[in-house]
Amino acid sequence: MKVTTHTLRKLKGERPIVAVTAYDAIFARYASEAGVDLILVGDSVGNTVLGFETTVPVTLDMMCHHTAAVARAKPQALVAVDVPFAEAHYDFERVLQACQRLVQEAGAEAVKIEGGVELAPQIKRLVDAGIPVWGHIGLKPQQVHTLGRYRKFGASQEEAESLMADALALEKAGVFALLVEMVEPGLTRTLTETAKVPVIGIGAGPHCDGQILVCTDLLGLSAGYVPSFAKRFAEAGEQVKLGFAAYSEAVRKKTFPA
Repeated sequence: MKVTTHTLRKLKGERPIVAVTAYDAIFARYASEAGVDLILVGDSVGNTVLGFETTVPVTLDMMCHHTAAVARAKPQALVAVDVPFAEAHYDFERVLQACQRLVQEAGAEAVKIEGGVELAPQIKRLVDAGIPVWGHIGLKPQQVHTLGRYRKFGASQEEAESLMADALALEKAGVFALLVEMVEPGLTRTLTETAKVPVIGIGAGPHCDGQILVCTDLLGLSAGYVPSFAKRFAEAGEQVKLGFAAYSEAVRKKTFPA
């Protein structure tokens, strides 16, 4: 059965939501066949697939390209996509046009936007225009240059209150779910218990309505930095290298083609 935003809302309190990133048709198909509920075409494609150091250089055209590839797999999972750096902070008409491209042209079924109270009015207008929005609070990777480094959020009373305000504002704006990244587990539990929409965590502890990981991290395909909270569930990278090595040997020894 096809997963929708309505499906995800109903899962809150019923069972954990399983979400992963995917950037092409092959991985989207595998994820869907494995029973994943939600596929995010993340701007993490920049530093996992495209060779950038951060997500900042990822453009709207790039996101449309990868989203279309995922959508062509026709996964049963809901397909959401990151609105790339800066796009969500332009005037409403430009933001709406970007989201319309991602949905109409590329085939996304929802968009994810990093931001809190400051973007709630913009997000409400998008929701009112018929664009399903997934909110993202806590660590916002698109703002890494401002932050200077990746870190946990919510340890201080000030940060905790700010995150609670962000969550409430986004829920009122009409988001169908919240992604909470690198937030103290105790605060994540409070956010999850308070919010009426599903709270999906990454590096935010076990007390969420679901979890998301970057596909290359969980599959053992990441060549560089892997966050400490990410767990490997497969060693696909080693298998890929073994496959290439076996092929190379067969060609050089002239055992392939037979």
